[in-house]
Amino acid sequence: MRWCSVLLGLLLLRLGLLALRGLVLPGAARVVVPGANAVCRASYGRFLGPRDEYGRRYSTFPDGLRSEMREMARAMFLFGYDNYMKFAFPEDELNPILCRGRGPDTENPSNLNINDVLGNYSLTLIDALDTLAVMGNATEFQRAVRLVIDTVSFDKDSTVQVFEATIRILGSLLSAHIILTDTKQPFGNMTLSGYDNELLHMAHDLAVRLLPAFENTKTGMPYPRVNLKKGVPPDSRNETCTAGAGSLLVEFGILSRLLGDSTFEWVARRAVRALWSLRSNDTGLFGNVVNIQTGQWVGKQSGLGAGLDSFFEYLLKSYILFGEEEDLEMFNEAYKSIQNHLRRGREACNEGEGDPPLYVNVNMLNGQIMNTWIDSLQAFFPGLQVLKGDIEDAICLHAFYYAIWKRYEALPERYNWQLQAPDVSFYPLRPELVESTYLLYQATKNPFYLHVGMDILLSLEKHAKANSGFCSESGVAMPRYTTLLRNPKKIGWKAFF
Repeated sequence: MRWCSVLLGLLLLRLGLLALRGLVLPGAARVVVPGANAVCRASYGRFLGPRDEYGRRYSTFPDGLRSEMREMARAMFLFGYDNYMKFAFPEDELNPILCRGRGPDTENPSNLNINDVLGNYSLTLIDALDTLAVMGNATEFQRAVRLVIDTVSFDKDSTVQVFEATIRILGSLLSAHIILTDTKQPFGNMTLSGYDNELLHMAHDLAVRLLPAFENTKTGMPYPRVNLKKGVPPDSRNETCTAGAGSLLVEFGILSRLLGDSTFEWVARRAVRALWSLRSNDTGLFGNVVNIQTGQWVGKQSGLGAGLDSFFEYLLKSYILFGEEEDLEMFNEAYKSIQNHLRRGREACNEGEGDPPLYVNVNMLNGQIMNTWIDSLQAFFPGLQVLKGDIEDAICLHAFYYAIWKRYEALPERYNWQLQAPDVSFYPLRPELVESTYLLYQATKNPFYLHVGMDILLSLEKHAKANSGFCSESGVAMPRYTTLLRNPKKIGWKAFF
């Protein structure tokens, strides 16, 4: 798969990189889907104009424009990466407004928004390794790998979220290790002279430091946070979100298979099975917050956004990776419950009476709507539908999120579908919409999705670019007419961007 030849593959730091990142497309998703253009015209015509206009604007994407956008994406990445190395390394993130680094908030340990993610382990450098390889920058990739090996240690008095450390640090180390040792070298020669599996050893060291989170819990689900040097803090909470407990299997499973040690996959799979056993008997749905000791649901909201999103994602991607029928069976059952209880709107995607399909937040016990907002994380779901092979519904749902983007040139963190206005006017550079766009392009080969990628790229360049990187946007309600509000104390150049 030629990731480097596609604009959207360059836009995301992690999008579609390797099997361990969970984006290995099944064969059916690589072929052009019959009728996809007609579905696209019907879905996007609601806000893109008449059919003739759709055909005129979106039926082609010239090679010259593709090259231009690819180079623009490369330049955007290097702008942020180079300035991180100049102003912030070895700290975790770059403040792109003040041009300085940022690490954990040691003065305020309760600042979980920062401390869950930043562990004083050069997060951005590690998270950027595989992107450097995808872009074919062998020289900087090899230099960055050597820097990580020589300067990063996990023997830190840092309390981090198990989920964040797993998906950002553990996954990045494993992906870079696989790139270094892949005999096919799909991105060019990324091998490093004298490399002796150091990144794999570092991944093992980190995972061992995360294992205490799985100990002393009656359900087998992990504590949400762990101190990398001391283990689970004595005042640790017993509540965790479903996604945090159930989205570790991809990275832990890959690590187990690379090491030949089943421990890591076993604890991650045990947590998934524990969650599965707690789903509602009546609806088959999950809540969003659970007590790891009692197994009681603390939060009963069921949806596709924050707190639940990646649990469903990892069920299917784990099956794609490992081929375990159990994972596919769980995903299919969960997907059926989602369709039965979360999906609102007409039955057919592009025809019939009523509104187009929408997935809402409901009570896990009875399927009753709990609120009238969706969050930007839910934009991952069309991509997951592509991996499942549900292409037509993926096209329709993607159209809904892209319509919001077209209106605001960003995705508000929360959008009220009843009022058709943002509930939370903030955009923290989330990649989910782009991931879904990329996967839909791979499935349909419809040039329209390259236009979507260009639209998103240009919006980010226009609204999110700061002095030395790209920053989260607030005030997205009217970005065309208002100045974005940027708080230097709260904003960092997100490593996942």
